[in-house]
Amino acid sequence: MAPQTLTLNPLHSLVYHFKTNTVKTLTLTPKCKRNSIVITSNLRAAVIGGGPAGSSAAEALATGGIETFLFERSPEAAKPCGGAIPLCMLDEFSIPNHLIDRRVTHMKIISPSNLTVDFGKTLKSHEFISMLRREVLDNFLRLRAESRGASLIKALVTHIEVPTSKNSPYIIHYILNNTQNTLAVDVIVGADGANSRVAKSIKAGTYKCAIAFQERIKLPEEKMKYYENLAEMYVGDDVSPDFYAWVFPKCDHVAVGTGTVCSKGNIKTLQRAIRARVHPKIEGGRIIKVEAHPIPEHPRPIRVRNRVALVGDAAGYVTKCSGEGIYFAAKSGRMCGEAIVRASDSGNRMISEEDLKREYLRKWDDEYIITFRFLDLLQKVFYGSNAGREALVELCGNEYVQRMTFESYLYKKLADGNRWEDMKMAINTIGSLIRCNLVGREMEEFDKRILAQI
Repeated sequence: MAPQTLTLNPLHSLVYHFKTNTVKTLTLTPKCKRNSIVITSNLRAAVIGGGPAGSSAAEALATGGIETFLFERSPEAAKPCGGAIPLCMLDEFSIPNHLIDRRVTHMKIISPSNLTVDFGKTLKSHEFISMLRREVLDNFLRLRAESRGASLIKALVTHIEVPTSKNSPYIIHYILNNTQNTLAVDVIVGADGANSRVAKSIKAGTYKCAIAFQERIKLPEEKMKYYENLAEMYVGDDVSPDFYAWVFPKCDHVAVGTGTVCSKGNIKTLQRAIRARVHPKIEGGRIIKVEAHPIPEHPRPIRVRNRVALVGDAAGYVTKCSGEGIYFAAKSGRMCGEAIVRASDSGNRMISEEDLKREYLRKWDDEYIITFRFLDLLQKVFYGSNAGREALVELCGNEYVQRMTFESYLYKKLADGNRWEDMKMAINTIGSLIRCNLVGREMEEFDKRILAQI
């Protein structure tokens, strides 16, 4: 087990009493409004990254009695993100209603030719998509992890020493208040995003990343009313050659953004294009924040090595086609934390790579890998050309397609379909692709003629 030594964060009002192989008692000042928590674990865990993945992992670890340290470099920062979460996440992760900025019950999908489909006709009266600001959600989840007994260290992790012997500790080097510090731990959960330092330390391999660019725009009150419960999704080569652009409502502003893998150098041009397409709806708005961030395109080649596991963006858990990542980040963090608790008998024995693969990785893949591969296929079919995008929007007008899509998204389980309707949907898909291929060629020829006149 890791040596019982630690450089404490002086900003925390914490007193630790360490006794080798005995109970460790964590005492907190009354200001924290928490009861004393008894840590009975001999295992020491560090979670690097305090987003939904890291906070959920830390909460699960601490709740399971494991001594847990949660590192977050910039708690006040917010990752550029649409901020949409499925309905099931509210209950599953006990997200309070006051965190929700908007309840989206209407969604419009706009094609390259400006064909617009209302996507949400099949939503039931109690169903909606929750829109949150990441800085609000992330802070809530971190505070909850702390309330369960995790120790939050607001510091930059600079280096991780990988042990050379089986049960030796990992040594985490970090900068706190311009001072170098170290912490010895037995297990590490890497939740530090697409540019994961943890992944690099264990040679987890690389993956393709998209870039997401987003502007938060404060709109005049009358314009904001239009987006009160409405989100918009735009597709077309002008706004993204391989993804989509969006307008998502927040508390008092909208998030307007786009993403791409193959055209990162042109991201600002693509952003100007989406602003141009929505200009009449956001005219008079004021940009209050500009954000950009890498988004993984597929899982890393290695997600577990020795006593280190990757979760969330660090593992590559962002779905193709939709770009959804918040739910899968939180879910993977919780599954990983609970796996460590189970495998270590609540921290009373050392764990191994095989433990992490059996209790975390295999269970994750069994539950979600097919979903990720299916959405990858959909993106290749529908996002590769304007013809495919026209077909996608046309299909989204079908109420059966909408019902299947929303049931799968909102509840994170395969919807019970109808074989006859599924067959008709497949036929309609093929028909749309054939028809829209002609539409796509006509649009491309139209674009060429326009360009020739300029």
